[in-house]
Formats: sequence, structure tokens, C-alpha cells
Amino acid sequence: MARINVVPKDLNGLRNIFSSLSSRNYRLYFIGQGVSLIGTWIGNVALSWLVYRLTGSVFLLGLVGFTNQIPMLILSPITGVLTDRYNRHKLMLLSQIFFLIHSLTVALLVLFNVIEVWHIIALSVVFGIISAFDAPARHSLVIDLIEKPGQLGNAIALNSSIFNAARLVGPAIAGITIALVGEGICFLVNAASFLAVIFALLKMHIPARPREIKTINMQESFAEGFRYTFHSVPIRTLLMLLAVMSLVGFPFIVLLPAYAKEILHGGADTLGFLMSALGAGALLGALYMAGRKSVLGLGRIISMDAVIMGLAIIAASFSSHMALSLVLFFFGGLSMILSVASINTMIQTIVDEDKRGRVMSFYSVALMGTMPIGNLLAGSVASGIGVPYTMLIGGSITVISGVLFQLNRKSLRKFVHPIYVNKGILPSLPDEM
Repeated sequence: MARINVVPKDLNGLRNIFSSLSSRNYRLYFIGQGVSLIGTWIGNVALSWLVYRLTGSVFLLGLVGFTNQIPMLILSPITGVLTDRYNRHKLMLLSQIFFLIHSLTVALLVLFNVIEVWHIIALSVVFGIISAFDAPARHSLVIDLIEKPGQLGNAIALNSSIFNAARLVGPAIAGITIALVGEGICFLVNAASFLAVIFALLKMHIPARPREIKTINMQESFAEGFRYTFHSVPIRTLLMLLAVMSLVGFPFIVLLPAYAKEILHGGADTLGFLMSALGAGALLGALYMAGRKSVLGLGRIISMDAVIMGLAIIAASFSSHMALSLVLFFFGGLSMILSVASINTMIQTIVDEDKRGRVMSFYSVALMGTMPIGNLLAGSVASGIGVPYTMLIGGSITVISGVLFQLNRKSLRKFVHPIYVNKGILPSLPDEM
């Protein structure tokens, strides 16, 4: 009798989840980013708590969030052109070095007790400028790090998983560290964490991709990318939904310090737990996405989870109990990452390679560029009508946007399916997108 080797389904599932780690370059990136992102979340929580401790103002929380990310809205279309023209790997390496210098500067100002609000605002603008160069390069670099194009969806999902694993661990560490030794050490840890991703990027060996010689200037290149992005019905629709979610849904995060203190009557540790609950849900969602092997059903995930995220924000606006808020933010994080990762995967799988950097720059604008406007708007509204009502409004608009996408989802198939067939991703018209 022939011997039959049976691999347990759970082991196959694990292999599916971590399949892109078989690529050496992506494995280095995954580990380096994992360490760095923990430091980033430690720094993010410390910054928001520092601002609220110094000022007690929800408006200034929103203003710092605005200055932190508004350069993304202004510069990303330009940096997207640069990403398509120049080496993505080198662009990301330079941005990580500047991030390290930035974090070290903040740490020294806090440790020597000379930090002022204007320092924070100015340095937030600098952070946003660096991010505008980093984001399109980082999103576009992923495909250069994997050895098999079929692993792209898995790599994107694993990116989300390390981001949200860090969101789970980092805020909890930050809350405890702030309570024990203050915010300065948090910023110092964040600065040191960038060494991990810098080391990983230096150890990579990425084959040079053949690039066409660009005969058009920057303005024409930008216009070409703009036309391609917004003349594509599926890409345009996905970016519009993401922009609405970033404008009115995601800004509830910037209000969490005030939510923790005013609604739950807690401190930095409470803020850390709320952020960790978001991270736990988001991590679970990212792992689920990493285990998926097909693009089928992504549209349904996007619409359903946009609605769930909005409902979670609405419910949290009525909660004054820590346990209930943790559960609601868990589902908020879960649905947020499922929708965002699905949008990212759909865009990356249908975009033309020679325009990837420019399209992903518009993705960065939709995700992070509109968020500063939302942060400023949320801070302004919350200072007038309070945090709960601000969250209620944002959650309601998010629900409506998810419903509208669902109503248009089936009509998008006729645009997406031919692209997937041409790329060999799908053999025939699926029952659902």
C-alpha cells in the first residue's frame, strides 16, 4: 500500500498565513518593521498623552493630528511620482533615518524638560513631510520584496498584522512607561527602534527592476498618474470610500486621550488599554486577511466592515464602562483593518506596475492625507459638542458610506474582472467580488 502523507489542516493554515515570509527580503522587512512599529506606537501614545497633559485641550489634540499628517495630503502626489522614477528601497531607507533623527530630537526636548506645544506642532509638520516620502515608497516596495507575485495579498495582510500587533503591544508598554518614568523614555525607545528597520533594509539584496527611461517631466508624470487613478472606476470608488472613512471614521482615535480621561475617568494606562484593544481586533483581522488565498469576496468584506466599524464607534459614544468600551474598540479595530487591508489588496492587484507608486501615493492621501483634516475637524467639533456626540456623527457617516459601497459593489465587477483575467488572477467571472 502506498504511504500517504497527510498535512494537518491547521498547519496548512499557518503556512498560508505566513507564506510570504519564505522570501528573504520580505522576512527581513517583516522583522525590522515589527520592532520599529512597536516603538512607533509607544511614541504615538506618549505624544498624544503629552499634548493633553500640557494643554488639556481636545482641539489641540486634533491640531497636532492635523499638522502630523497634512503634509501627506499636499506632498504625496509628488512623492508618488518620485517613487515611480527612483529607487523605492533607497527612498524608504532615507526616510527611516530621518524618522530616527526626528524621534531622538523629541526625546531630548522632553527629557531635558524644555518641550513646548509649538515644538510639538513644528516637529509634527516635519514628521508629516518625512511620512509623505515614506508612505508611497513603503507601499510600493512590498512587491519588490516578495519572490512570487501571488504572495502580494498575503504580504499586504502581514504588513497589517505587524502594524496592529505593534498597536496591541506598544500602547500598553507606553501607558505603563508614562506612569512610571514619563513620556521622554517612550520617545527615546521609539528612536532606538528605527535601528531595527534600518538594519533590515541595509541587509536586503533587491534585484534592480528594469525601468523605462522617463522622457516626460514631473508635471506630465503626475498628470498621467492622476488620470489613470481617477479614470479607473474601481480604483476611484475604493479611494473615495477610504477617504470618507479616514475623514470621519478614523479620527475617533485622536480623541481617545480625552475619551479615556473624561468619559472613562482614567489615566495614561486607560488610554494604553483602549489602544491595545483596537490593536488586538486589528491584529485578528490582519491574520484573517493573511490566511486568505483569493481576491474573491473582498468587496463584501469592505462594505460589511465599514458598516460594522461605524456601528462600533456609535456604540462606544454611548459607553461609560471600561469593559464595554474595550469590547467595542476591539470590534472597531477588527473591522477597520479588514476594510483597509481589503481596499489595499484590491488596488495593488489591479494597478499597472509602472504607475504603482503614483496610485499608492493617492492611496496614502486617501488613508493618511485626509485624516489630518478629520482630526482637526473632530477636535474642533468635540470642543464644542463633546467627544461622545462627535463620535456618534462620525460613526453614522461611516455606516452610510459602507451601505452606499454595498449598493454599488456589484456594478464594479464588470470593471475589475477583466483586469483579474488579464493578470491571470481569476479564470472566469466570479459570483462575488
